Amino acid sequence: MDIDSLFKAPKLPLTSNKRKLPLGNPTPEILKRLRTEALPSDSAQNTTKNGSSGGGATRAVTVEDVEDDEGDDRSFAPGGDADYFVEEDEDGRFFGGGLTDEQKQILNIFDTAGEETAKDGAELDLPGIRRLLLQFDRAAKKNQDQRSKYPDDPTKFIDSEADLDAAIRSLFALAEVSLISYPELVSSGGLSKLIDLLSHENLDIVLEVIALLYEFTDEDVGEEGLEEEEEANRKSESLKLLTDTLLEHSTMELLVDNLTRMNEEEDLDRQGIYDTLGIFDHIIDFNSELADVFTAKAPILKWLLDRIQSKKHDENRSYSSELLAILLQSSKENRSRLDRLGGVDILLQVLSQFRKRDPIDSDEIEFMENVFDALCSALSEPGIKKAFLDGEGVELMVIMMREKKLSRSRSMKVLDFAMSGPAGSTNCERFVEVLGLKSLFPAFMQKGNSKAKSGMTPTSEDTSHALGILSSLFSNLVSDSPPRIRLLSKFVENDYEKVDRLLELREFHATRLAATDAEIESEKGAFIAEGQTDMAGNEDLWYLRRLDGGLFTLQTVDYILGWICMEDDGIRSHAGAMLERKNQSINGIVDTLKAYYSNIDASTEEVKDHDSPPLREILQGLIEFLDSC
Repeated sequence: MDIDSLFKAPKLPLTSNKRKLPLGNPTPEILKRLRTEALPSDSAQNTTKNGSSGGGATRAVTVEDVEDDEGDDRSFAPGGDADYFVEEDEDGRFFGGGLTDEQKQILNIFDTAGEETAKDGAELDLPGIRRLLLQFDRAAKKNQDQRSKYPDDPTKFIDSEADLDAAIRSLFALAEVSLISYPELVSSGGLSKLIDLLSHENLDIVLEVIALLYEFTDEDVGEEGLEEEEEANRKSESLKLLTDTLLEHSTMELLVDNLTRMNEEEDLDRQGIYDTLGIFDHIIDFNSELADVFTAKAPILKWLLDRIQSKKHDENRSYSSELLAILLQSSKENRSRLDRLGGVDILLQVLSQFRKRDPIDSDEIEFMENVFDALCSALSEPGIKKAFLDGEGVELMVIMMREKKLSRSRSMKVLDFAMSGPAGSTNCERFVEVLGLKSLFPAFMQKGNSKAKSGMTPTSEDTSHALGILSSLFSNLVSDSPPRIRLLSKFVENDYEKVDRLLELREFHATRLAATDAEIESEKGAFIAEGQTDMAGNEDLWYLRRLDGGLFTLQTVDYILGWICMEDDGIRSHAGAMLERKNQSINGIVDTLKAYYSNIDASTEEVKDHDSPPLREILQGLIEFLDSC
């Protein structure tokens, strides 16, 4: 058995808790540099266990005989029964970890380097920061000068390039003391010099700078345990200063330009792309308003759309989908840009691969969900709903509903967004035409789930989206049209079973709302007892709690009930009879609709550019009809 092949060199230590793209084994150049820096000068004088020179090869680790001692601490070895650096006892029995001399040497190098890094970081202060920045400045200038003098002779500037790389690496420690290092980094001009290096001819230098900026922009890196509000605010201000400077120097444009220079077949380039996406992610997470600024200055949106179309799934593809969803969620202008780039068709093409198969692992599940979220965010714009229709998005989502794969719930969510509002009327008509009702109602009825059907469990995500789709259908389908008649007939068949399902949902969420209202009333009583009479500031919060506590679903259910009771006498009679068994009446539905009407701001309704009436007008008509019954 080849023992050496079972033990690989450890990965380079990371300074951030954020997820990172896994790198391969250290390159020989890295090991050579670390060996030179970490080993003492006399370490070359090594001896083996028997005192020989080991064939003339130098070793970084001296293996000596150790006496058998019951008090030895071997807790760090697997099982606590061996020392990695002691291969045999005096009887020749094997107790070691199975590492070769070279592998032990590598472990020693990393242990020594890690200890020195930790020591340096602990002692880093303002003078130390300035020394690091001065060292970096000198290295950058020297490399620039030598590249200018000898542009065609790499041997003349290769040493200065190595020094520059080492100087950049030394700046990683600044991320751990961001309160004092970031202002100094900006004021000294060090950050602008780093940004200039993003145009460096050597891509390895560029990748090193990108990795450094990834660490700098990570909010989780830096002083841990900043519990004081003042300290946390100072850290936020230093990060804002850093971010503003990056934007002023067109860093985002340079980052996107470098994406085209990288070859993802190479490990370092693949990590560089991941870090580039991470920089965008970190800055948007720090200030979501910058999402629009990025795409306005750099073609990141187009690059992301191209990247998610890759047939091979990997970490960068997943991260691209996540960043795309964030950009679309945060900016109305980004959604318009997506439409101009033909992004809706691209998203639909990417999702089409999940029509008849599920994602193969959790990473691909996350990727699929990110693409669905991006499409839902885009569909909040009326113009994109037409692009969705033209791209046969309704047909694709109905197929996914029918196949009952993992994409089923997400496809219902997409349809809920695509069919909502007056702009979704054409999507509603297409949905009925392609037999979407046949796939919708099994999800609405929760067949096969007796607890959900009985209304004794919270509404599932599928049921919530099914209610949203039904609400949009009743709002947008033209009266007495064939699609509307087909919809209404579904509530009559099988002895009004779907009406009964609506009433069960209504009862459950009315009970939830009553419990929420009781909690709010208790809080109001406590405020009054404390002498607080002005509670206007809490009214909005309480209303949001009521929506989350059952009011939103109750309003949707009663909206649908109002429609079917108005349009069919048999349904109205059946619903009234079922409500009477619970000592209720249709007047309760009217009360819900009145409260719904009063909380709709007419100024926020979608601009009318079609025949569908606004929601307030629909509610008013339903209330007047049901009141007259």
